[in-house]
Amino acid sequence: MRDTLIGDLEDLPGVRVITTHDARLPPPPRGTSTALRLGDDPASIWRLMAQQADCCWPIAPETDGVLARLVEGLRAHCRRVVAPDVQTLALCASKRRTAQALDAAGVKVVPTWLPGDVPRDGAGPFVVKPDDGAGALGIRIVERPPVAPFPPGLVVQPLMNGTPASLTVLCQSGRTHVLAANRQHVARVGDTLRFTGVTVGAFPVDGALRALADRIGAALPGLRGIVGVDYLVTPDGPVVVEVNPRLTTSYVGLRRALGVNPLAFVAELIRDGVVPDLPHLPPTLPVEVVP
Repeated sequence: MRDTLIGDLEDLPGVRVITTHDARLPPPPRGTSTALRLGDDPASIWRLMAQQADCCWPIAPETDGVLARLVEGLRAHCRRVVAPDVQTLALCASKRRTAQALDAAGVKVVPTWLPGDVPRDGAGPFVVKPDDGAGALGIRIVERPPVAPFPPGLVVQPLMNGTPASLTVLCQSGRTHVLAANRQHVARVGDTLRFTGVTVGAFPVDGALRALADRIGAALPGLRGIVGVDYLVTPDGPVVVEVNPRLTTSYVGLRRALGVNPLAFVAELIRDGVVPDLPHLPPTLPVEVVP
């Protein structure tokens, strides 16, 4: 994801990328990267980079507030940061709060409860996961609701039938543009779920998906940049699972699926602060991405 983003950025005229990498790993193939070694203070290095940069684009998990703290730190030193506002980051870090906000806006969502609030007549199986988890981290499948005492920080959702999918959406101040609709490959392995890859551009972007993105943008107007929306394809229409307020794995195949550099659109967002009027894009070509 990092290497793809750097390549797409450096293919834009006049753009040069500076970044960091773990010294134990190879640097990205493009851009100028500073190796971070044991004992270094990453925050101070990122602060210096932000002061030098015209724009910052952070990528980090929202778990434990990591992404929100990173965004706050960068915004203190650079006026252009491609990320949602911190209030929206905090909301999207909670699956329960996200579901509540979307449900209040009329968006179909997977019901999300605290362990003690699961309806007594609810039929299993259920998915138990961290409220602020990222990806499939910490997910368990149980036939019955969890029994008290409940470990802190968990939420419960019904294991709904449907095809796992995601949207890749360009967002700013409530305005949205769906770049691709993707099929997620999620396998049940025993009592857990495993993410095994994604087919970027697997589904046509139709009016229902555009309307879904518009409703999400209206409910979460603080979203900014390219974000991911996980949902289920069901006979009754799309049902949202969660919103990822950042780049996701699908971005790796986005340029090949679209046939154009998606950051050609983002350059105008960075400069003017608004989602541009995008041209009519051709249908996406399916691209497989395996993590």
